[in-house]
Amino acid sequence: MYRRVDLRSDTVTQPTPAMRAAMAQALVGDDGYGEDPSVNDLEARVAALLAKEAAVFVPSGVMANQMAVRVLTSPGDVIVAGANQHLVDFEMGASARNSSVQFALVEDATGQLDLDRVVEIIQSESHHRAHVGAVAVENTHMPSGGTPWPAGALEALAHAVERPVHLDGARLFNAVVATGASAASLAAPATTVMVCLSKGLGAPVGSLLAGPADLMARARVERKRLGGAMRQAGVLAAAGIVALETMVERLEHDHRRAHQLAELVAGAFPESGYDPASCRTNIVAFDHPDARTLVAELADVGVLGGTLSARRVRLVTHLDVDDEDLDYVATVLARRTR
Repeated sequence: MYRRVDLRSDTVTQPTPAMRAAMAQALVGDDGYGEDPSVNDLEARVAALLAKEAAVFVPSGVMANQMAVRVLTSPGDVIVAGANQHLVDFEMGASARNSSVQFALVEDATGQLDLDRVVEIIQSESHHRAHVGAVAVENTHMPSGGTPWPAGALEALAHAVERPVHLDGARLFNAVVATGASAASLAAPATTVMVCLSKGLGAPVGSLLAGPADLMARARVERKRLGGAMRQAGVLAAAGIVALETMVERLEHDHRRAHQLAELVAGAFPESGYDPASCRTNIVAFDHPDARTLVAELADVGVLGGTLSARRVRLVTHLDVDDEDLDYVATVLARRTR
């Protein structure tokens, strides 16, 4: 009988008993009136953690990203971003649909944006090009394999571009654990920062957008326009508070298991040219000639993965994957090498 190991994403986790208890006992109020004490507590904690003036609780990271686009840009603006970032590739064209903006794309295979290329795009404004309203970055950078930005790289970018910077920090806490830097230091160069509580940290729902108080006041308006205003949302915020308090440090276990998984993948698929040393956090992303078929074959024996494109596979470790699960994956992949 096959074991089931779900490596599709770190969003598939179950809430912990502590989260469920906190949700059941949460103090709540009407968040539409700013009266939910649990939501207010969560927002204050995240703002302090990121050293930003304010934060806004939202149902999803996509909504937080889209709110940032709305408050940082005007219709017709250009956003400079990595070609494979979530904001560009995995939000169903939401930025164009919701905010009438366009992207100037920069190669981001390593997870970073080339500073010279970003500056070149901004300088092109003087040559009859559209205004660059913002620069967007992602840390960790999911498509390249959960790659954290090097210390100082984002600060150098923000200093050079002289434009608002939005940081998609859906997995920012993975970057914290991988680099040893604080969340505040990683967020400091950015004007606005999104963090997700349901990726890696195991909360059932929720992300936050943080930044200057005036922009967050405007973001609340955009949240309502996007249908994200909630009422007694403290039942969700309470789980998020537990996630922040108890789930960050344990991310090192996900990273350790991902490193083990990376070695297994490199051994099982030498034709992919995958370098296991490129796995820095909890994501193993590698190329394969037929990613969809490979993922289907693994699913048939109980190992669930995902695809990022027709030729790229993603496997993600998380709190519901343990060492026995990794042993089973090792057995499955060993069969492929015989």
